[in-house]
Amino acid sequence: MLPDLLLPMRFSATGIRAILALAALILSALPATAQVNWRMTTEYPQNNISGIGLSTFADRVAARTNGFVTVANSFDNELKINSGEMPRAALDGRIAGGDAFAGALSGIDPVLGLSTLPFLVQSVDLARATNARARPLYERAFADRGLKLLYLTIWPATGLWSEQALAGADDLPKLNLRAYDANSSAVMRTAGANAQFLPMDKALAGLKDHQLNAFLTSGDGGAGRKLWDFLPHFTAINYAMPVSIAFVRTEAFAALSEPMQREVMAAAAETEQSQFALLAHRTAENYARMRENGVNIAEPAPQSLVAALRNAATSTIAAWEAQAGTDAAGIVEWARQQ
Repeated sequence: MLPDLLLPMRFSATGIRAILALAALILSALPATAQVNWRMTTEYPQNNISGIGLSTFADRVAARTNGFVTVANSFDNELKINSGEMPRAALDGRIAGGDAFAGALSGIDPVLGLSTLPFLVQSVDLARATNARARPLYERAFADRGLKLLYLTIWPATGLWSEQALAGADDLPKLNLRAYDANSSAVMRTAGANAQFLPMDKALAGLKDHQLNAFLTSGDGGAGRKLWDFLPHFTAINYAMPVSIAFVRTEAFAALSEPMQREVMAAAAETEQSQFALLAHRTAENYARMRENGVNIAEPAPQSLVAALRNAATSTIAAWEAQAGTDAAGIVEWARQQ
């Protein structure tokens, strides 16, 4: 046995190098352990808060997994998949996941419309606390549909972009308005506006065709789309601080080893914290950019306008609570008491 064990020592240094070179050649011809690439998308531009989140996530994932997991992002609805369509697109394999505006997902589970409920939160701190309480409900809603929640992004407060300045409640019936989910559309119609829920691409087409003269969205959403080209007035009604939710198909996540799963979720947690930090100065930065481009910002909003919208919101919130269930309604009640 001993001579056999010493057999490798009989090779010269040149022979050993030749053997190593041959081994390297053989290994290079074998299929390499496949790297994982996730195609993810958002319907918003890269410089929008949603786009920034996906870019940050891609960077963090690549760094944490040493390039084993990479993310290829598409922005500005390049793939023609809006937020409401993203879950189905992920399950069909067209994308691995994306960052979707939560209000547009309320059709698959009402709880996903919680963050767009009108006048529920009026500060970043309360928005964070409310969504922290709601997160298990969000996660369950996604998991029930074969999707894995990665991170949340809280948007700056929603306002009204309009073609003309809004002096008060009497101006609401003059608005042909794009709302961003079913709840906001119902509130705006109850208040007197001609409102409809439209994904961003269809809303922009309607704006350019002069079918719309107002948008319900944040300064962030409007600035990213340069709404000031059509709607030079912004009324800071502080309607809501909605979230978008980044997710991936559960099957794609489960295919990773447990160490890689941990790194991906660590990258997601880092992205979420980065998004929260971004929010702290985002409104001021948006307002500065908007004013540079000729937007007139009404802050505070006319009292009669806000009062009309608050009154109109009552029935919509009650209907949502009945659909979303007791756990979700309990979170709303908690937020109201803060």
